[in-house]
Amino acid sequence: MDQLMNVDYNGDVPRISARELHEHLEIESPFTMWFSRMVKYGFEEESDYRVLVVEHKTTQGNTVSRNEFMISVDMAKQLCMLLRTEKGKLYRQYFLELEKAWNSPMQVMARAIKFSEEQLLEWKGQCLLLEERLTEKQSLIEALEPKAKYLDEILQSPSLVTMTQVAKDYGMSAKQLNLILKDKSIQYKSNGQWVLYAKYQGKGYVHSQTYQIPGSSQTVMHTLWTQKGREFLYYLLKDMGILPVVERVGE
Repeated sequence: MDQLMNVDYNGDVPRISARELHEHLEIESPFTMWFSRMVKYGFEEESDYRVLVVEHKTTQGNTVSRNEFMISVDMAKQLCMLLRTEKGKLYRQYFLELEKAWNSPMQVMARAIKFSEEQLLEWKGQCLLLEERLTEKQSLIEALEPKAKYLDEILQSPSLVTMTQVAKDYGMSAKQLNLILKDKSIQYKSNGQWVLYAKYQGKGYVHSQTYQIPGSSQTVMHTLWTQKGREFLYYLLKDMGILPVVERVGE
């Protein structure tokens, strides 16, 4: 079948330019007037025709916008029938053959295969996106895992620990950590022992333990931190931007 007109096969149905059909049918009335009259025969936008706004150059060289109408082959066939001319009959027959070819089993199968390929590409894209998200979540889990283990260790252990042991978790000395807590008004020194200010006493953060000086009857008091206290220190220091070594390694 010879191609009498340009046909767009990319949509749901084949479409042609109404303006081009107007020229081929050699209709004397201006295109806009003719098309407005034809639409009144019951044709509907989107199903029968679609409006496109395109840039067009005038004979003076100016660029202006105008509406173009892409009509379905079925609408084109009906317009040719309404014309009742030899040209109309010729093009109507052309559109009938075009519809027949479009609906042939081979073409239907070809469109189905194309649709399946497009769906497959879309699904592959979705799978890649899901894989990327899964990788991101896995990386986040791996980054958070050392933190979770650190807090689990704090919460599950019943042991009392010295400030030296707590400070070691943060890669600093007991002296450094004690001074930080002093500056934050968490604790102060009394008779050589670090004790908490009243605001933090009675919360189960620390425990005082008495030690006898070897070879002497004298005793000294030492402050030991409970696991609840370690958890308190964890969030306090975290707010200050100070993280345990294990968390800095995990980031």
